[in-house]
Order: sequence, then structure tokens, then C-alpha cells
Amino acid sequence: MASAYNILLLGASYGALLAAKLQFGGHSIHLICQPAGAARINAEGFRVRLPIRGRKEPIEIDSRKLPGKVTASPPAGVDPTQYDLVGLCMQEPQYRSPGVRELLDAVAKSRVPCMSIMNMPPLPYVKRIPGLDYDALRPAYADASVWDSFDPRTMTLNSPDPQAIRLPDGKVSVLVVTLPSNFKCAPFDDEESTAILHRLQNDVDAARFETPEGKIDVPVKLKVHESKFVPLAKWPMLLAGNYRCVTKDDMRTTQEAVHGNIGATRLVYNFVLDVCVKLGAKPEILVPFEKYAFAAQSLTRPSSVARALQGGARDVERADKLVQLIAAQKGMSHSLIDAQVALVDARLEANRKRPQRNAE
Repeated sequence: MASAYNILLLGASYGALLAAKLQFGGHSIHLICQPAGAARINAEGFRVRLPIRGRKEPIEIDSRKLPGKVTASPPAGVDPTQYDLVGLCMQEPQYRSPGVRELLDAVAKSRVPCMSIMNMPPLPYVKRIPGLDYDALRPAYADASVWDSFDPRTMTLNSPDPQAIRLPDGKVSVLVVTLPSNFKCAPFDDEESTAILHRLQNDVDAARFETPEGKIDVPVKLKVHESKFVPLAKWPMLLAGNYRCVTKDDMRTTQEAVHGNIGATRLVYNFVLDVCVKLGAKPEILVPFEKYAFAAQSLTRPSSVARALQGGARDVERADKLVQLIAAQKGMSHSLIDAQVALVDARLEANRKRPQRNAE
């Protein structure tokens, strides 16, 4: 049996879902998070609740009972060269925070293969898409300089389609998966790094969970694709759903954003599909509008970006602005997207003018 990997994941919230899946393969996972969260994970592990088709109640995966080991710590003192793979599981603005910024730079300089599950594509991944003015895309990032040390050949990206929420349990970390779709991962530019992804894909595929009725397959797979454009499949969903949860003074659920005006949603979705094809994505690797619209019927919470803005966030991931800027380089624009980007800009500006809240 092949030896297990040591995997470093930056971000323990959404990262817990990926960590649990990889632990099934016996791999050792180290999560980067705040000191209090790290102490809790080291003492009590974490839980992931997954819905199972045909079962009334979800299963609950306990990280302490999985074959792989999980540990956690703040970023200080972590050496990325001790790991076989690094996963980026935080939201993009968090990478400029003290400690995380330095660790990210060390990851970049280590040249350890790096796999993102961010909604916002890291700039080094975007640089793998040919024919763009990359400097002109920097304004879409909270601080684009954090990505400057990366070699784009060491970076890949997932289309992070699973939806999950963190429960404010106060003691035991619990992540609840609300839409158990798959991570769709682009390959690296080199075969050796991509082979790591294929090994992890096979381990996740083989995972079974013990229940009173016997061992069952566990949803949320890691699917490695041949095309580096496969993560772009998330872009139409983000702009047609996630960002349109943001309203002038409030927020709405993804279901409402998509189905409240299905005609407008379709226009936005299909425009972004066209942008992806213009960049080089084959239509068959993208998700048709009808499939997304059906899935959105079950998304009964506002998106994370809408919740963050409503909570007073001064920075959020700006995949909306990134796609707008990329489209402009291809001579493309859409009034609905321009209006939504302007709305998010306005909400951020209003939040920044308010007195800053104390950090938790």
C-alpha cells in the first residue's frame, strides 16, 4: 500500500469537509485556523454532517474515528516543505491577514503543489489561462500582491460546488453539508503533482461509512478532470446566484435570487458561459443552466458573500468583478452584471464608512 500524504489545509471551516474526505484515505491533515479553533480541533476533532439519498437523517462523520489523523494550529511556525500538498480553503481576503500572509508566501516559495477550493480563483491559477492581461485583473483582489511569489505551474483549482454551513455550536465544530455535489479539480501542469490528485480521487471514491445497515458510499467526491478550465463551471453559478443574493439594503436566498426572475438569471448565466467558452473551456465541461436552476431550488440560505456584506464585512471575494474584468478583455459586457458589481461596490463602500466592529 502506498504511503499516506501529509496535507496542509489553510482554513478549517469549509476545509473541514475536504479534510474529512481525505482522512478516509489515511492521510494526515493539518488545518490552519485561529488559536481557539485549533485548540478545539486538537481536543475534540470536528464533525461533518452529510445528507444521504434515501436516508431520512444525515450521517455524521467524526474526524477522530477516521483512518487519517487531523491536527490544527495557527499559521506561525508551520513549514510547508514538510507537506506533499497544500489546500487553500479560506476566502480570498483572509490571505492578506497577519500570519496567513507570511505562510502563504512560504507556500509559494516552497513550490509544493497547491490546490485551491476558493470561489475566487487565485491569481496564479488565472495566469494559467492564456491571452489575458493579468495586471489588469489585480483590482478584483483584496491584495493581489500575496500571490506574487507563486509559480502558476504549482497552482490548481477546484470548482467548489458542495454547499456547507458552519453551526455556531460553541463547543464542538460541526459543518453541515447542504448540497453534497463534487469538487471538480483541474490538473496541474506537471504529471507528478497531478498523480497526487488522482491518488486522492481514488481514496475518496473508495471511502465507505459504517452504519447500522452496513457500509455506505459517502457523497462529495474529488473528481480530477483533464481540462484546466473545468473550475470555470462555477463562474456562471456565482454570478447568476451567489452575488445576486445581494440586494440594495438586505439579502435574499439563492433560491430567490435564481427563481425570483428566472429570465434575468438565465441571461446572466448564459453570458458567463459564453465568457468561459471564449477563454477556451469546452461547452461539455460546463454545467447547463437547467441543471443549475434545479439545484438552486434547494439553496434556501443567502450566499456567504451576501451574509458577509449584511454583517458589515469590509472585504469579500470579488469573483463578480474578476469575471467582469475578464469579459471586458474579450470585448464582452452585460448590463445586469455591471449593475450587480456596482451594487456590491456600493455595499462595501457603505460598510467601510461605518465604525469598524471589534474583532471576535
